Amino acid sequence: MITVTIYGLDQFVVGRLSREMTSSLADIYECDKEEIIFIAPESMVFHNGVEQTSWNTVVKVEAPKKVAVLQDDVAKIIMQFIKGLSINVQVVFSYFSQDNFYEQLNDDYPRYIENENIVNFEEERYDEDIEEGEGDDQIFTGDIFKDFNK
Repeated sequence: MITVTIYGLDQFVVGRLSREMTSSLADIYECDKEEIIFIAPESMVFHNGVEQTSWNTVVKVEAPKKVAVLQDDVAKIIMQFIKGLSINVQVVFSYFSQDNFYEQLNDDYPRYIENENIVNFEEERYDEDIEEGEGDDQIFTGDIFKDFNK
């Protein structure tokens, strides 16, 4: 499992980066794309009390120790993808032993939600007591303070 956490960029931007970078990272790490996840915490980067978001981006990569020899190539790829989105980028690597990694996967479901396996359904709302134009989504135009001072 390789986790890329990006601080200081909008969450939707990180979502796009995830889509764009996953294949490149999987190629460098020589692993399946399913082994790579991105995390986009709702965060802001600060320095000396001044907000730095989208000016300074901090990327933390957590990976197994065995892939540490690849970090130069990984850092170059990450910086290449982010260079148009942030003025400054810092990448820090943390490594863990496989002995310190656990996961529980449910075989009854896909590993990840993807466009191909999303189930869309529309819930119809129908209430026989509500006539057309009288639903709770209508604007009240009466006097709400009519009986207030009584």
